[in-house]
Amino acid sequence: MTSISIIGSGKMSGAIAEVATRAGASIQIIKRGAESMSAARPGLDYGVMGDKLIGDLVVLAVPYGAYPSIVERYRDQLREKVVVDISNPIDFSTFDQLKSPADSSTAAELVKLLPAGTAVVKAFNVNLGDTLASGTNGTTRTTVLFAGDYADAKIAVAAFIEAAGMRAVDVGPLTRARELEAMGFLQIVLAALGKTRYESGFTLLE
Repeated sequence: MTSISIIGSGKMSGAIAEVATRAGASIQIIKRGAESMSAARPGLDYGVMGDKLIGDLVVLAVPYGAYPSIVERYRDQLREKVVVDISNPIDFSTFDQLKSPADSSTAAELVKLLPAGTAVVKAFNVNLGDTLASGTNGTTRTTVLFAGDYADAKIAVAAFIEAAGMRAVDVGPLTRARELEAMGFLQIVLAALGKTRYESGFTLLE
């Protein structure tokens, strides 16, 4: 059975926790502090920043700007984990561009912060939270696109996704994270403009 630590306690943290519950995984939610509100399910194992990470998978469900402080705190522990980057570095004040470097991605920048050899997988950023929590995207099964450079890490993430009843599609090496972030950016902007619904979004028909 997979174990997962989710750093962050907002809507995407709650959505990933729902996925983990369907997958039968043990779940740890790491909150900023004991007083932080959480959108995750009640009755889970909660901790606060600095507590030991118990999950084999560690999902960073926080804004990209928080990554450096998290890595600084958890560097040695993350070396032995599969780190999942779900971020979409959007400038929410304008909704007109990605904030990551034009020739990079948040996943690639995260790799630079982590110890050499740490496995990073980009996943879930093309999915809106509602489609992860429900496991459906409109009338179809939710598809999760993911990218990474380490085969064992990608196998673990794919198994987690599929155990939750969703479809996992490997789009290639971590360099594909830039394209995934562009897709996530477009989907969020369309939903914010009312062109699509937050309960739906991009999918691959089977």
